[in-house]
Amino acid sequence: MKVKSSAIPPARPAQLVEHCVITGILDGTYPPGTPLPSERQLAETIGVARPPLRETLHRLATEGWLTIAHGKPTQVNDYWEKGGMGLLSTMAKYIDTLPAGFVTHLMEVRSRLLPIIAGLAVNQAPDDVLTFLKDAEQLNDDVNAFVDFDWQFQLFMATKTGNSIYKLILNDFSTMFETLATTYFSLPEARAASRQYYRDLSAAIQSGGRRVGTVVMDAMDQSVVLWESLKGA
Repeated sequence: MKVKSSAIPPARPAQLVEHCVITGILDGTYPPGTPLPSERQLAETIGVARPPLRETLHRLATEGWLTIAHGKPTQVNDYWEKGGMGLLSTMAKYIDTLPAGFVTHLMEVRSRLLPIIAGLAVNQAPDDVLTFLKDAEQLNDDVNAFVDFDWQFQLFMATKTGNSIYKLILNDFSTMFETLATTYFSLPEARAASRQYYRDLSAAIQSGGRRVGTVVMDAMDQSVVLWESLKGA
């Protein structure tokens, strides 16, 4: 099953420049370590004026995609080495051209991060987490309902950790999550697995909370397996 990408060539000059440059980097047209074509060439190729081109290139440089030095050609960075969390929201728009394994790696990171967040949240506010989970019992078997509930639950737990940095980290995942989760929850098995996860987590909290981390990690690992199954769909 193919992930639906929002990377439709836009009409606004700045968005068009971003689309052409980012897809070019991700699909290998502009390989890491090589110079971009000159501003004049890019402007002619893309069909935009140079001011919006220059402005967009500088913005992409601040995200880590490019290195701009006065008097030298603009270099394409290895975004694995130079990029930061800010790249995620941009990359979410270009799912179709992401490198192989990227999504799986992202989900594996979540499977290690979320058990920590859940453990802290339950330790700080177990009753609040249980109250939130009660809404899962009334979830419709609907893709959008699961996308919204699951992400809001993750953000809620991050808020309850007592450490605001976790919320900031998850905020960087928000656009990427929405794009990927819509595809993931199109699987009936994924929705069923999440229902069971919410039940298991509620039970773990009510029994003292010692198994919360294990329950969350098991559920996240299962989500990676289910995502991998989409490749053959």
